[in-house]
Order: sequence, then C-alpha cells, then structure tokens
Amino acid sequence: MNKSVVVSEEGLVGPVTVPDATLPAAASKAAAAGPAYIVLAGISFSHFLNDTMQSLIASVYPILKASFALDFAQIGMITLAFQFTASLLQPVVGHFTDRKAQPFSLAIGMGFTFFGLLLLSIAQQYPVILVAASLVGLGSAVFHPESARIARLASGGRFGFAQSVFQLGGSFGTSMGPLLAALIVVPLGQPSIAWFSSIAFLAIVILWRIGHWYKPQINIRRAAPIHVHPDAPNSRRVKIALAVLVALLFSKQLYVSSLSSYYIFYLIDKFGVSTQAAQLYLFIFLASNAAGAFFGGPLGDRFGRKYVIWFSILGALPFTLALPYAGLFASAVLTVFIGFIISSATSSIIVFAQELMPHRFGMISGVFFGFAFGIGGLGAAVLGKIADHTGIAFVYQVCAFLPALGLLAVFLPKLPKTAH
Repeated sequence: MNKSVVVSEEGLVGPVTVPDATLPAAASKAAAAGPAYIVLAGISFSHFLNDTMQSLIASVYPILKASFALDFAQIGMITLAFQFTASLLQPVVGHFTDRKAQPFSLAIGMGFTFFGLLLLSIAQQYPVILVAASLVGLGSAVFHPESARIARLASGGRFGFAQSVFQLGGSFGTSMGPLLAALIVVPLGQPSIAWFSSIAFLAIVILWRIGHWYKPQINIRRAAPIHVHPDAPNSRRVKIALAVLVALLFSKQLYVSSLSSYYIFYLIDKFGVSTQAAQLYLFIFLASNAAGAFFGGPLGDRFGRKYVIWFSILGALPFTLALPYAGLFASAVLTVFIGFIISSATSSIIVFAQELMPHRFGMISGVFFGFAFGIGGLGAAVLGKIADHTGIAFVYQVCAFLPALGLLAVFLPKLPKTAH
C-alpha cells in the first residue's frame, strides 16, 4: 500500500491522496509558507465582480416581465439560458485545463460577460435576452473551474479556507445584484445595465494580473507519483460518494434557486411589498448566504467536511418548513438562518469531491460548479411552470422538503485526516 502508483490521465475515478506526497518540492514549500493572501483576495474579488454581474439578470426580472409581458415560465427560461450554458461547458473547460492550463483564459472568459451585459441593456426582443443571458453564462463557464484551481494553488494547504474565501466573493457578489438593481436599474431602466460592463472590464484587468502569477505555477502541477493512503476509500465507494455529493448539491442549489429567482415575486404576491422593498429582502437572504459560505470552509478544515455537510443541509430543514407559513418579518428572519446554514455546505461539498478525485481537479470543479448552475437553471424553469399553474406560494411549500435529502450524507466515507 506504500508503493507509488502512477494514475493514468484517462482514469476517471482515483483514490484520496496524501497531499504532501503528490506535490513536487516547490509546491510543498508553497504549502509550508501558508496561503498566498494577495492572490486569494484577487480571485475572490474577481468572483465578487463576476457574480455581481450575473445576479443582475435575476434582479431585473420584474423589469423584463413588465416590459415584455413575460410569464413565469419565460422568466424561468431566461435563467435556464444563462445557467444551462455554464452547466454544459464548465466540465468541458475543466477537462481541457486539466490537460493544458490556460493562464489567461479567465480574462478572456470575462469578455463574454462584458458583451452579454451590453447586449442585455439594449435587447428589445425576447430571443435577444436569451442570447445575452447565454453569453453571461459562457463567461461563468470559463471562470469557475480555473479560478477554483487557482484558489487551491494559493491555499498553502488550507483548502477549505481558500475555497471559502473564494466562495465568499461569489456569494457576496450574488447578494449585491438585487441591491444594485434596486438602487440603479429599477429607477433608471434597462439601459442602465450597460454601466455594469465597467465592472467586467475591471475584472478583466485583475484576472490578467492573476494570470501572470498563475503561469509559473503551472509547472508545479506536472504529473508526480501518487501514494495511496491505507484508509482511502476504494473506487466503488468514491463513485457512491460522488453520487451522494451530487444529490446533496441538488437539494441545496434547487432551494437556493427557488429563492433567488422567485422570492421577489413571492413577497410582492403574498405581502404586497414594492419591487424595491422585495429586492432588499432578497439582499438580506443572499448576504446571509455569503456569510455561511465563508464560515463553512474553515469549519470543514477543523472538524471534518462530512459533519459540516450534515449540519449545513439537514440543519436548514426546520426553517424551510416554517417559511411558507411565516409573516413578512418572520420570513426575513427565517431566510437569514436558511441562507447561512445551507450555504455553509458549498465549500465542504466541493473540496470533498476534489479530494476524492485529485487527479481530475479541473473536471471535478467544473462538474460541481456546472451542476450547481444547471440544477439552478432547470429548477427555475420547472418551478416557473409550477408557479404559473398553482401559485408561487405552493412552490415554497414543496421546496421546503428539499433539505431532507441531507440524510444521504450518511453514505459519505470518512476521509483520512491527511487528506484534509
């Protein structure tokens, strides 16, 4: 069991490895030096800018719905156009960069987001809106797998912490979209979306600089002998664990998608609040989502990712069950607990999957980030259809049971401590 094993590039499932044994000497020195905080801050801030722009799409739904007389199913199709593009291409991008890293691909990918926002600001027909949303999704497909890899390279061995810092930027960016929409897009209209293309340009500049840091790091990622840990799960258990992680991510992301896409309409329909007020309530949920994403990673590093996954998904169940029957103020309080608890699973799920298949890091990151986007998009379309036929309140009564899938965490293997 202590012999070196060379893992083929064509292998799809591999064992958990001991990190110090898989890294060349240069990487081991980098790990000993601790996280590269400037790089982590840069990639997290870029994630913030990226997801701020993406969240604008959902935030301007009320404007688009009124301007183009859209129903909920058509709103769901916009979300699907955006998220399905990202879902389809992220694993492809991850697989490609596993074989041949592209240090400046992040800056190039951000260019698609730049043009997508400009197109959305001038769109006068529904198909053009779908194309614009698809372009923003394409930028996301390029951004997430490789930026997650950079966060891990800059982690100094604190993988959960680095993933949480990375996720914090994205979650906080997602929460800023509704706030900026309420302050800028609602009063000034659809053309004001073009102003946010300047955010994309800033992200391009930052990511180009990060590309210069990343380029010499590529040599560290060259193939090295992999030592199998005696307590590592076998290939069958790895496959089962990946299937469980996918199911857990399904329950988490579909519920989050139900709030991010339709919570505004739910508040307007049930409590009669204004669009701007509803967007502020959505901001409260998304901000708590960002806070939970940050704390989940370090807790996983310290106590084990399996336990954090248990708590973060199943622990939200009592609050999701109560939400459909709560008043306006109580709903706001409940969404704070839901957002914080359920989002703390994100970093642990992703790092757990990465540790199960370390020789397919980019592809795994792409699959899980892509799956999250895909489930959100497909779920938004399905929930929109349900809302058209049964009412938006019924959607939240059904989705309240989704966190119960957290019980599947019992099938996750216990990873060796050295893999953490």
